[in-house]
Amino acid sequence: MAGHVSDTPTFEPNEHPAGGWGSLQAVAGVLTRERIPIQGTKALLKQNQHGGFACVSCAWAKPAKPHRAEFCENGAKATAWELTAKRMPPGFFAQHTLTSLESWSDHALEEGGRLTVPLRWDAATDRYVEVAWDEAYAGIGAELRALRAADPKSTVFYASGRASLEASYMYQLLARLYGNNNLPDSSNMCHESTSVALPQTIGVPVGTVTLDDFDQTDAIFFFGQNVGVNSPRMLHQLQEARQRGVPIVSFNPLKERGLVSFANPQSPIEMLTPARTAISTQYLQLKIGGDIAAISGLCKALIAADDEARRSGAARVVDADFIAEHTQGFDAFAARMRETPWEAIESESGLTRTALEQAAAVYARARAVIGIYGMGLTQHRKGVMNVQMVSNLLLLGGHIGRRGAGICPVRGHSNVQGQRTVGITEKPELAPLDTLAALYRFEPPRDQGRNTVATCEGVLDGSVRAFVGLGGNFLRAVPDTARVEAAWRRLRLTVQVATKLNRSHLVHGEVAYLLPCLGRIEIDRQAGGAQTVSVEDSTGFMHASDGMAEPAEATLRSEAAIIAGIAQATLEPNDHVPWAAWAGDYGRVRDAIEATWPEIFRDFNGRFRAPGGFHRPIPARERIWKTPSGKAQFIVPDTLVADPDTPETAPDVLRLMTMRSDDQFNTTIYSLDDRFRGIYGTRQVLLLHAADIARLGLAEGDTVTATTAVDDGVRREVIGLRVTPFDIPAGCAAGYFPECNPLVPLAHHAEGSQVPAFKSIPIRLRRTSGRPPSFPHDSKEQP
Repeated sequence: MAGHVSDTPTFEPNEHPAGGWGSLQAVAGVLTRERIPIQGTKALLKQNQHGGFACVSCAWAKPAKPHRAEFCENGAKATAWELTAKRMPPGFFAQHTLTSLESWSDHALEEGGRLTVPLRWDAATDRYVEVAWDEAYAGIGAELRALRAADPKSTVFYASGRASLEASYMYQLLARLYGNNNLPDSSNMCHESTSVALPQTIGVPVGTVTLDDFDQTDAIFFFGQNVGVNSPRMLHQLQEARQRGVPIVSFNPLKERGLVSFANPQSPIEMLTPARTAISTQYLQLKIGGDIAAISGLCKALIAADDEARRSGAARVVDADFIAEHTQGFDAFAARMRETPWEAIESESGLTRTALEQAAAVYARARAVIGIYGMGLTQHRKGVMNVQMVSNLLLLGGHIGRRGAGICPVRGHSNVQGQRTVGITEKPELAPLDTLAALYRFEPPRDQGRNTVATCEGVLDGSVRAFVGLGGNFLRAVPDTARVEAAWRRLRLTVQVATKLNRSHLVHGEVAYLLPCLGRIEIDRQAGGAQTVSVEDSTGFMHASDGMAEPAEATLRSEAAIIAGIAQATLEPNDHVPWAAWAGDYGRVRDAIEATWPEIFRDFNGRFRAPGGFHRPIPARERIWKTPSGKAQFIVPDTLVADPDTPETAPDVLRLMTMRSDDQFNTTIYSLDDRFRGIYGTRQVLLLHAADIARLGLAEGDTVTATTAVDDGVRREVIGLRVTPFDIPAGCAAGYFPECNPLVPLAHHAEGSQVPAFKSIPIRLRRTSGRPPSFPHDSKEQP
């Protein structure tokens, strides 16, 4: 069975808390469906534990003293997905052409099980055929060498965010030795806005909060982050804070269950009684794209209250001493907030002045405030400014560099932050090129590489000729799906390293290889024995991770071994780059990482096994500001509109945001259900306000086609979406990622970071006849 997949989708409003019996039943169900009830249960008891493995799903922090069960529902699903007993052997591909597999859904493709042998696309039969590892390396190397001779910048090396620190370090060195900085990664599609925004404001590209801060905070503000789906283990910290009486103020267009209430599956009282913990003490459902306006309202209210306090001689509302000593730009920022009219703030945010002043009063009373945010802020045209407005808000009260306070971007994939730390970046100024040159005796490329948007642009104009993917499902994750897929087939070479089949393996270049790798949960035996890898979590802690399960097949190779194999087949010999030795002993890779970044990775091999890991230096935590001025910067917003490039031009235009389901992690779809939103058996839905449904002459259950309301000469549409009423602000709509990605223009991305603006797309709806489309293999019995 595959969840509640059926021929008749159902819609049942859900008022249950996150967690609780629903989570336990979901975990039991996925272990059963993947045919690993015993093995999976044993693995979960090692997940995020000292001496165990780091979760392969989200990057939320791993405590030094973990709970007995330190996993969440989505983390358990990710583990079951990797340890599944299902397989896709060569015989599967003998039975299916790649063209026929293109009609399968994302869920059905991955549900088929683990890949088992290296594969090469055979043009004559349109099938993947088995190939020996050495033959695959030789074929890939020959193609890459030919492309390099013509133009080394025509090849892209993509990383998905899941590879270990060790594999990521090797991968970035492979790209630079090859001759380019074309190292896009999944952060280009999510938190690159953070990496651009925060260095300008507080001098670091990452957050400043650790788990200990949650024990000392006395107010938490959430912006555009759905904790129940994207980082459920954080609910433990939030529950403990609420039990101490800490207020939590949430800003989100949708009323999400994880931000409403939580029943702890590890609490007998909450499992055996109706008891639950209310998470948000104030829930503000702002309009999609209303964050700059909403945070401006908070800041305006605080500055007005401070102005009044100064006039009356009362205690200051803002931290005047901190602002004077540690910041620059306050006067200009305060002036902009004073002159911004409440009418404009209310109109753009969709919130009332009274509600915003109430939230500001919570902030004003707090000694230590944590500001948490996610892709609801970063994936807008003004995504960088969204992040900087959170920073502005926290700087007003001196809530950076104070225990119990700070800024907390919640990263997605399990090592996406760590990959950037060890050199996966297209920006030469962020990589220690001089150090790499000295260590490995070569001249690294110094010019700008390609990020995700630039890669897609290069595919469209033909300047990108080859794509090497270290994990992920790039084609499903990017915007403008139809245009990019059509151009993708003109690539000369595609190489994909993966554990399971996905659509990016079906749409391919003239020469295509699919290389199956070990998963992080599996024992990685190399010449130096069983290996340990490492990852960096969202709060900047480095952790060891040890595989505990036997590999799905003996034919699988580790990511590090695959990178070394490609490098040796492609690059000229270099006595200073010990590819084979690194592949046999990851401790030697960690030594190389330490030599490259000694300040961050001091005594890497000696420290990374410590319970809870070791923390990277984050100067802003100590109020050391690595900015040009040497101070934290207030940034004056130039608009309240988060997406000025795509305005709603007519009354029938709605503002669409993409979203993830309860049974999803990024492009991985565990089932077609979304328990938290009461949607079962389909992802072809569009959530609308009831008033908009009536205003547009639609009815619940109607099937519509969504068309992008942007006049750039390209028709973008998604057909077969079911109209579904939901608690969402009027004028707004929500649909699933990646199904709605075809609606997002490639040029609609964040200024400064080029993160695709998946959270704000203007659309029109057209009623169509018939049922929403289904995929041939989304049935009760998977192939």
